[in-house]
Amino acid sequence: MKKIICKVEYDTEKSELVAKFTSGEFGSTDGYEESLYVTAAGKYFLYVNGGEDSIHPAENITRMSADKAKQWRAEKNV
Repeated sequence: MKKIICKVEYDTEKSELVAKFTSGEFGSTDGYEESLYVTAAGKYFLYVNGGEDSIHPAENITRMSADKAKQWRAEKNV
Protein backbone atom coordinates (compact mmCIF):
# COMPACT_ATOMS: atom_id res chain seq x y z
CA MET A 1 0.00 0.00 0.00
CA LYS A 2 1.10 3.53 -0.69
CA LYS A 3 -0.12 6.76 0.90
CA ILE A 4 1.07 10.36 0.81
CA ILE A 5 0.86 12.25 4.11
CA CYS A 6 2.04 15.86 4.34
CA LYS A 7 3.83 15.52 0.97
CA VAL A 8 5.77 12.42 2.15
CA GLU A 9 5.21 9.07 0.45
CA TYR A 10 4.83 6.04 2.72
CA ASP A 11 5.04 2.78 0.74
CA THR A 12 5.02 -0.71 2.26
CA GLU A 13 6.82 -2.14 -0.80
CA LYS A 14 9.71 0.34 -0.63
CA SER A 15 10.14 0.38 3.16
CA GLU A 16 11.62 -2.02 5.70
CA LEU A 17 9.26 -4.05 7.89
CA VAL A 18 10.39 -3.55 11.49
CA ALA A 19 7.75 -5.49 13.46
CA LYS A 20 4.30 -7.01 13.06
CA PHE A 21 1.45 -7.63 15.51
CA THR A 22 -1.43 -9.96 14.66
CA SER A 23 -4.67 -10.38 16.59
CA GLY A 24 -7.12 -13.18 15.86
CA GLU A 25 -7.12 -16.00 13.34
CA PHE A 26 -6.70 -15.60 9.59
CA GLY A 27 -10.11 -14.99 8.03
CA SER A 28 -11.72 -13.97 11.32
CA THR A 29 -13.95 -10.89 10.97
CA ASP A 30 -12.55 -9.39 14.19
CA GLY A 31 -8.88 -10.19 13.46
CA TYR A 32 -6.37 -7.57 12.38
CA GLU A 33 -2.69 -6.88 11.68
CA GLU A 34 -0.53 -3.89 12.52
CA SER A 35 2.83 -3.64 10.75
CA LEU A 36 5.52 -1.11 11.67
CA TYR A 37 7.70 0.10 8.78
CA VAL A 38 10.59 2.50 8.41
CA THR A 39 11.41 4.35 5.18
CA ALA A 40 14.90 4.81 3.75
CA ALA A 41 14.76 8.36 5.16
CA GLY A 42 14.13 6.99 8.67
CA LYS A 43 10.43 7.88 8.89
CA TYR A 44 8.23 5.38 10.72
CA PHE A 45 4.68 4.44 9.80
CA LEU A 46 2.08 1.90 10.81
CA TYR A 47 0.19 -0.11 8.20
CA VAL A 48 -3.07 -1.62 9.50
CA ASN A 49 -5.64 -3.96 8.01
CA GLY A 50 -8.33 -6.22 9.41
CA GLY A 51 -11.70 -7.86 9.22
CA GLU A 52 -14.94 -5.94 9.04
CA ASP A 53 -15.59 -6.31 12.80
CA SER A 54 -12.04 -5.42 13.88
CA ILE A 55 -10.57 -2.17 15.16
CA HIS A 56 -9.00 -1.76 11.68
CA PRO A 57 -11.80 -2.62 9.22
CA ALA A 58 -9.96 -1.00 6.30
CA GLU A 59 -6.37 -0.69 5.09
CA ASN A 60 -4.65 2.44 6.32
CA ILE A 61 -1.25 3.99 6.91
CA THR A 62 -0.46 6.43 9.73
CA ARG A 63 2.87 8.11 10.31
CA MET A 64 4.65 7.75 13.66
CA SER A 65 7.53 9.43 15.39
CA ALA A 66 10.49 7.28 16.41
CA ASP A 67 9.37 7.61 20.04
CA LYS A 68 5.81 6.48 19.22
CA ALA A 69 7.20 3.56 17.20
CA LYS A 70 9.30 2.50 20.18
CA GLN A 71 6.27 2.83 22.48
CA TRP A 72 4.11 0.79 20.04
CA ARG A 73 6.72 -2.01 20.02
CA ALA A 74 6.81 -2.04 23.83
CA GLU A 75 3.01 -2.12 24.10
CA LYS A 76 2.67 -4.92 21.53
CA ASN A 77 5.73 -6.74 22.89
CA VAL A 78 7.24 -7.15 19.41
